[in-house]
Amino acid sequence: MWLDKRYHSLDYELKKVFGTKVIKLSVDGGFTCPTRDGFKGYGGCIFCSSRGSGEFSGDRALPIRSQLKNQISLLKEKWPEAKYIVYFQNFSNTYADIKTLKEKYDEALEFDNVVGLAIATRGDCLDEDVIKLSKTYNEKTFLWVEIGLQSIHKHSEEFIRRGYGLEAFDRAISALNQNNIRTVAHLILNLPNETKKHYIETLNYLVEKQIWGIKLHMLHILKNTDLESYYKIHPFDIMDADAYISLICDLISIIPEEIVIHRLTGDGSKEDLIAPLWSANKRYILNGINKELAKRNLTQGCNL
Repeated sequence: MWLDKRYHSLDYELKKVFGTKVIKLSVDGGFTCPTRDGFKGYGGCIFCSSRGSGEFSGDRALPIRSQLKNQISLLKEKWPEAKYIVYFQNFSNTYADIKTLKEKYDEALEFDNVVGLAIATRGDCLDEDVIKLSKTYNEKTFLWVEIGLQSIHKHSEEFIRRGYGLEAFDRAISALNQNNIRTVAHLILNLPNETKKHYIETLNYLVEKQIWGIKLHMLHILKNTDLESYYKIHPFDIMDADAYISLICDLISIIPEEIVIHRLTGDGSKEDLIAPLWSANKRYILNGINKELAKRNLTQGCNL
């Protein structure tokens, strides 16, 4: 057991490392993606919104410092002693020249009580220079790099328009691991033409790559995305909340204990969410997962 959880949560891990409450602050660094700016295509991933999967991050028009100040002002009264991890969430946050990256990351680290960086990116946006830069930050702060793989399966790679193959992900993970940089991988559930078998295959693959953390989340269909257009023409089955909760519990039971679980359900904008509508009630899903784990007497890694 991990305090009151049956899985190794990010909250538990950060409290263990820093001895206090650590809050992740999402900022928009003003980046884009190679599948949006024309380098590899336009439109981005099929499910991605105009905010680049960062609906709850800071205002893109504001400097990093101002975004952090605005968020901390809302949290300070409840958690006056908290520390902060700055999460560069929107789009691909290593897709820029080294000078720009350094300026953005340094601005975040200069803010009071910031103890680390979380950088979301793609497997094809981690070249040798970016890895070298990441290594320098890993040596002076608590750093992790997130890669939105979503699935190892070719048909899903093509469907979501990821824009890079599994070999690029492998190279990136290998380079990060060689430099002792923490890695987090994303796995999307309920992609069309994927089943529990596919999810387990992707999960096992990620475990073999020695990832530090994982994010599991439901496929969200959001307004004004290409996935919305696809869904209207080619509707596909969407699992209900109970099925999702049961699946998540099954997956938790085969994740090794040392892997940090960063997310078990997503929380897209309620105003933009088309399906599944039940995913808007994040607290209900998380409580349901905790109850189901207890009911089935499951803990992380218990079925390995």
